[in-house]
Amino acid sequence: MYPSRFRYEVPRSLDEALALLRQSGDEAKVLAGGQSLVPLLKLRFASPELLVDINGIPGLDHHREDPDGTLHIGALCRHATLERSALLASKHPLMASAAPLIADPIVRNRGTLVGSLCHSDPQGDWASVLLALGGHVVAQGPSGRRTIPAAEFSVGPFENALQPGEIAVEAVVPPPVGERSGRYLKLERRVGDFATAGVAIALETSGGRVLRAGIGLTGVGPSTIQAVAAEQALTGRLLDTDAIEEAAALAAEAAQPRSDHRGSAAYKRHVVATFVRRGLARREAVAA
Repeated sequence: MYPSRFRYEVPRSLDEALALLRQSGDEAKVLAGGQSLVPLLKLRFASPELLVDINGIPGLDHHREDPDGTLHIGALCRHATLERSALLASKHPLMASAAPLIADPIVRNRGTLVGSLCHSDPQGDWASVLLALGGHVVAQGPSGRRTIPAAEFSVGPFENALQPGEIAVEAVVPPPVGERSGRYLKLERRVGDFATAGVAIALETSGGRVLRAGIGLTGVGPSTIQAVAAEQALTGRLLDTDAIEEAAALAAEAAQPRSDHRGSAAYKRHVVATFVRRGLARREAVAA
């Protein structure tokens, strides 16, 4: 099947891109990596009148860290760049463990983290990672810039919180309050597949005690899930067996899986609990 007819524009500045979106409103789509959007166009699940390709806009392909430890990831930063990043490997263990698990090498060469967040696929990996890290998305539109917490960015399956005329320009991870560790665990039927279930774990500790915990769940509900009760069960405690078991049970309880060809709901809850145990038990091995 071929896409519906659409107009294609390649702006050279963010202001130009925003002007194009302002003219077309809901009838426009933004193209960054295109690894999700292009298949939707081909199948006519998306039929925009205008496609705004932002790849010609300079200054959006960055990933950098501020002096205070805040991490910025631009809208055109590719998965493959993050996979090879020395910065993530040395200071951001959760993101470093997730990057090689995104789709396959072909997709990683073109796809972007911010684009994945905007797609809001319940089985998308980066959304649970940013959620676990307490990050946010920066959007720019007619009224200027605003920040949208990761917990509020996905409003449903394939729906995000961007307003008409807005572009997500970067994702931001706040600085740690303690020693940072973390891991992303993903069950997939084959390499490059969507997650049957995935768990993103982010911890910040001091003296063995958890100062902050983040747990995001992938593929076990209508959107990415934050396991708030499991996070609270860990915060302020030593990471001992009792704390790990309680967090694993609460994370499984927070999951909202459905039985399908990938497995039963009970099986997916079991996977979530197992991944939480495994990720927390191996904290020291993945600490930055």
